[in-house]
Amino acid sequence: MDFTYYGHACFEVKVNGKKLLFDPFITPNPLAAQIDVNAIRPDYILITHAHSDHIADAITIENNSGATIIAPYEICNWLQKQGIKKFHPLGIGGKKEFDFGTVKMVVAHHSSGFQDGAYGGSSSGFVITSTEANFYYSGDTALTLDMQLIPKYAKMDFVVLPIGDNFTMDYKDAFSAAEMTGCKKVVGVHYNTFDYIKIDTEKASKYFTDNGIALLLPAIGETINV
Repeated sequence: MDFTYYGHACFEVKVNGKKLLFDPFITPNPLAAQIDVNAIRPDYILITHAHSDHIADAITIENNSGATIIAPYEICNWLQKQGIKKFHPLGIGGKKEFDFGTVKMVVAHHSSGFQDGAYGGSSSGFVITSTEANFYYSGDTALTLDMQLIPKYAKMDFVVLPIGDNFTMDYKDAFSAAEMTGCKKVVGVHYNTFDYIKIDTEKASKYFTDNGIALLLPAIGETINV
């Protein structure tokens, strides 16, 4: 399964021939200056919460691609007011089958609100199950015992977790989250974009390796096989 990292917490996964783009934040990110946002043409855009560093390029990419946006109900309502017509709202605990597989929205412990002050609903994560592979993206979150539920839905082939601390889990909590999910392969996101979330990536990688779990940290623009 191809995983392309676009910086911060934005990435694309190809599932059964469909491109799923998560939390599009590229244009405002100076570390992703080499990425041409107009060349990104996903089939679906999945948004975990309303903070600008997870939604900044959603409208541009949707307009360019015609992708269907999958997001919390309140975010879909807000996007509809911006002229977006192709969307599917989900609530925490709900799931929906699409042409690539099933999306289940799960709990994330974090805040959510738009820059204009509009209410963004609850922060969320996603569990994607398909005939090709299964994975969990926690979204921005603290470590939570709810993560123990993830392996009850399916065996995860990989999980995508924030590791930058300050606003989310640090890498040690992310390791504990991986243990709860029963998964031995973690893709780290939400780190080094801003001063608040700068970390020692070598130390993080060593911590994971020493304790028997792989931490993958692809470069911005890099595609890896997960």
